[in-house]
Amino acid sequence: MEASLWFWVAFNAAVLVLLALDLGVFARKDAKGDPLPVPVRTALIKSGAYFALALGFCAWLWTAYGATPEERQARALEFLTGYLIEWSLSVDNIFVFVLIFARFRVPAAYQHRVLLWGILGALTMRALMILLGTALVREFDWVMIGFGLFLVWSGWKMLRTVGEPEADPADNPVLLWLRRRFPVTEGYRGNRFVVREGGRLMLTPLLLVLVLVELTDLVFALDSIPAIFAVTTDPFVVYTANVFAILGLRALYFALAGIVHRFRYLKHGLSIVLMIVGAKMLANYVAGGKAVPVEYALFATAAIIGGSIALSLWKTRSESRAAA
Repeated sequence: MEASLWFWVAFNAAVLVLLALDLGVFARKDAKGDPLPVPVRTALIKSGAYFALALGFCAWLWTAYGATPEERQARALEFLTGYLIEWSLSVDNIFVFVLIFARFRVPAAYQHRVLLWGILGALTMRALMILLGTALVREFDWVMIGFGLFLVWSGWKMLRTVGEPEADPADNPVLLWLRRRFPVTEGYRGNRFVVREGGRLMLTPLLLVLVLVELTDLVFALDSIPAIFAVTTDPFVVYTANVFAILGLRALYFALAGIVHRFRYLKHGLSIVLMIVGAKMLANYVAGGKAVPVEYALFATAAIIGGSIALSLWKTRSESRAAA
């Protein structure tokens, strides 16, 4: 079943309303109108609300998106599997966000704005990549072989690099190029990205941080978009699963930033999931259909990701007690 134009319009309108509510009605601001740091409790509530919305959308797919009960069930399970994969990769994103904000000493009050624009940019990039991926899959079905091999290689590469020190974000080639070509202020200028000083426009370090956040999401999207195409090629399901995962990313960051270092085995789980979905994609192509049922992929994804997070928290429980 192809989603009608009204499905696309209604869904994107709902996303815009959610963003407006989150940034307007529910945003905490000081007397000057600047955003305040998001408390962990508030972030947890928002994260839970976004997760509940995703489950509600899955229930709607189960009852309304498809011509037959079997098709509706398949689309709902595909969405849930894709959402879990995208959500898991978004948690891995948080590792890098924490590193970037710490390296550039971004005040907590300014992180809110960087993540907002980062999410808007991520939504745009993901939409374009999904449109391109859908067109390629429909026009050249053999591209699924390339996607599958890439995911297996990417998962293996991630597994091999677990535990290695992260590269310094300040050494990013794009950042170095921006510093050479444009004047950059010595320090932050509130939450502004660009300022005019001495008669000329200057970039602020906050804009450089935003560029790094966008580049980080682009790198992660190169894994996540092929991964969800291993689950489904329905562009509406692919897009909505990505959007729900990204919408909750900002709240998830503020909820987990303080304990994300304890997710010691998450990368191990993610690497295994990427290799599994890559192998699933290859098997489906060779079999000319769904050689691996989506229910198996959903169970494997939930078990591996949930198990890696549970093992991480259990193994680092002494760190939690020490912090308390």
